[in-house]
Amino acid sequence: MTAHTVIYAPIGQATRSEQVVERLGNAIIAGLLEANEQLPNEADLSRLMGVSPVTVREALNTLRVKGLIDTRRGRNGGSFVCELSANQVLQQQPLRQVSNEYLADLCEFHSAILSHSAKLATQRTTPQQLSKLHELILTFQDAQSADVRAQTDMRCLLMIVAYAQSSRLANQELAIQAEWLPLVATLYKNDKIHMQTVAEYLKLFACLQQQDADAAAQQAQNLLDTLTDQMLEYKLTL
Repeated sequence: MTAHTVIYAPIGQATRSEQVVERLGNAIIAGLLEANEQLPNEADLSRLMGVSPVTVREALNTLRVKGLIDTRRGRNGGSFVCELSANQVLQQQPLRQVSNEYLADLCEFHSAILSHSAKLATQRTTPQQLSKLHELILTFQDAQSADVRAQTDMRCLLMIVAYAQSSRLANQELAIQAEWLPLVATLYKNDKIHMQTVAEYLKLFACLQQQDADAAAQQAQNLLDTLTDQMLEYKLTL
C-alpha cells in the first residue's frame, strides 16, 4: 500500500467538493503529493474517489485558486502539484487547520479500531505473519524521509488490522488513514519522534509475539495516544 492508495481512496458520492479539496490539499501540503507530480485525470479521480466528475472539477478549480495545483496544456498536460513556498506550507499546514477536539476525537476512533484489531491479532496471527510485521517495523525504522516514514507507518497499521482477519475493521482503518496520514506525516520530519514511534511499535510487536491480548490492546492505544499528544504539541508551534 502506498500513500496514493489512501489519498485517492473512495470518499462516497454524498461528499461535497470541499472534502475532496481537503483530502488532496492536505496531501500536497504534507508533501505526500510532491511538487510537479501529475494528478490522475478527472475521469480517473472520479472513479478512484467515488465522486461525480462535476465534484472533481469543482475541487480541482478550488485547488487551482489556492495555488496548490496548476493546469498544463498540450499532449502531456493535466493537473500538476505546484512548487510551494515555506510560507504557503506553514499557512495551510493540515495540523493548523484542525481543532484539538477534532484530533482527540480522531484518535479515539482510530484507537478503537487498532486496539481491538491488536487484541484479535494476538489470537489469529501466525509466526510467519509476525515475522513480516517485524520486517516492516525495521523498514519503518530505517526510513529517512518524512513521506516514506509516514507511508511505512500506515502500512504497519494496516498490517496489524489485517491480522485481525476482519474485512470490516480493515475497511475502517483504510478510511481513517485518509485523515490520519497527512497529519502524522508532518511529525516524521522530526527524527526523535520517528524513533519514539519505532519504539512504540516494537513494544506492540512484543505483546503480539507473547499473545498477550490485553497488553496488545493497551499498547496499540498508547501508540496512537503518543502520536496524538505529539500532534497537539506541534500545533502549539504553528
